[in-house]
Formats: sequence, structure tokens, C-alpha cells
Amino acid sequence: MDSEIENQIRECEARLYTAMSASDVPELDILIADDLLFAGPTGELATKAMDLDLHRTGGTQFHEFVPKELEIRVWSEHFALASAKIFLSGTYLGNAFAGDYRYMRVWRRGKSGWQIVGGSVSAMV
Repeated sequence: MDSEIENQIRECEARLYTAMSASDVPELDILIADDLLFAGPTGELATKAMDLDLHRTGGTQFHEFVPKELEIRVWSEHFALASAKIFLSGTYLGNAFAGDYRYMRVWRRGKSGWQIVGGSVSAMV
């Protein structure tokens, strides 16, 4: 069962990368749980509404999005942890950024399928 869940999370991560790159708000709305709590690279906390709004308004824009590695830990049939290293370049609230970033995401399976309920991102230095 763990390998099946791991494959499902890999598929969700791939969908997420595509949606983030394109600021595909409807797809992000499906993949992100309403009760999301996410810590950004400067430590600020974000909710689903805040994240979707940044994509909707262009506050977050990715120019390059290159996944480098993905580790998954299946905790149960309803929870998994994903750790991804991704090279990103783009703008966030008008400020340019580029470099490798580490994402940690908690995925929960509920009535709507797999969704992100928590996570963080930090720059790798």
C-alpha cells in the first residue's frame, strides 16, 4: 500500500508543479486544502486564500521551475510527507528571486482526494 500511496503523491506533486508554474488557480484550488497553513521563505504564515490570491493577481510568478529531487514518507493511508528540492526563478511581490528551494508538504487524503494541509519553503544556501 505504501508504494501505491507514494505513486499517488508523486502524481499530485507533478500536478502541483504544473499548476504553480502556470498560476493555474482552479487546479491549485483542488490541490490545496481549505485549512492549509504554510510557512513561506521569510517565516510568514499563509493560508489557501492568500496563496491563491498571489497566483490570481500575479503576486507570485515563476519563470523557471526545475524539480531536482523528491522524497516521500507515507505515514498512513491518509497522510504523507513530501520533501522537494526545486530550482526556482521568478518574482514574489515584485522582488526577483532565483535559486534552489526546499519544500516540505503534508498531504492529507480526504473526501476531495489528496490535498496539501501544511508545509514550508526555505531557500537552500
